[in-house]
Amino acid sequence: MSQAREGDVVLFISKDRKRYLVRLTQDGALHTKHGVIPHADIIGQPLGRKVLTHLGVPFLVLEPSTEDLVLELKRATQIMFPKDIGYTLMKLGVQSGSRVVEAGTGSGGLTLALARVVGPQGRVYSYESNPQALALARKNLESLGLLDRVELKERDIAAGFDETDVDALFLDVRHPWEYLAQARAALKQGGFFGAIVPTTNQVSQLLEGLAEFAFAYVQVEELFVRDYKTVPGRLRPMDRMVAHTGYLIFARKVESPFGQIVGHGAGKIVWPPEPETPDSEEE
Repeated sequence: MSQAREGDVVLFISKDRKRYLVRLTQDGALHTKHGVIPHADIIGQPLGRKVLTHLGVPFLVLEPSTEDLVLELKRATQIMFPKDIGYTLMKLGVQSGSRVVEAGTGSGGLTLALARVVGPQGRVYSYESNPQALALARKNLESLGLLDRVELKERDIAAGFDETDVDALFLDVRHPWEYLAQARAALKQGGFFGAIVPTTNQVSQLLEGLAEFAFAYVQVEELFVRDYKTVPGRLRPMDRMVAHTGYLIFARKVESPFGQIVGHGAGKIVWPPEPETPDSEEE
């Protein structure tokens, strides 16, 4: 986005660091306590510059990052944090043209990130059983011009997914282990599976399910982010940090490695096997 166009979403930042995400229209204007900035003053002009309100107060006008869009999203439910979203996109191998299933749309934080990455040639299929949450997600995606890349479905995923042979599938639901048969049916062979849960007992139940359904290369990870004060003369960590937000679980759909029938009643499988860890550093 070298020059702002009508319909673009831009980020205004005031001198007191208040942020405003705005979709530009020819007749629109940003109204703040510091004054008014007509959208027409931005359209057709380069971004990454200072603009003044009618009161002469400076604002920065920038192209928003995906993090900006997620953090400023209107929400009625807890969304995934950018630190988890960015890592999840890499772990799921999402790229331009990917077909991705998501369950647990919520307010649409991960959905919008997926839609930006898969591009106009890809597709995101997002399932949500709460009609109010789905309506808000639809509004959020439409405001960002991303709704044409997403199919929103009001559905209990216990009934299964409509899609098959998708590249990746992510579950942000309370009991993800209950939907692994449905996940296997939707994923392509070798496809990427991911989930997020807030507690360790949920992780344990999901690990048991992944073993039962012969998912491979299972990983459990937790991410922490610590910001720093950006003052060269007294650089130090911020007083607060974003610590635990959830446990991320990733796996791959594979053929049952030892030939068992995959499904309930199948033998518990961990594949590849976990490496043995010595009880101490000494051999």
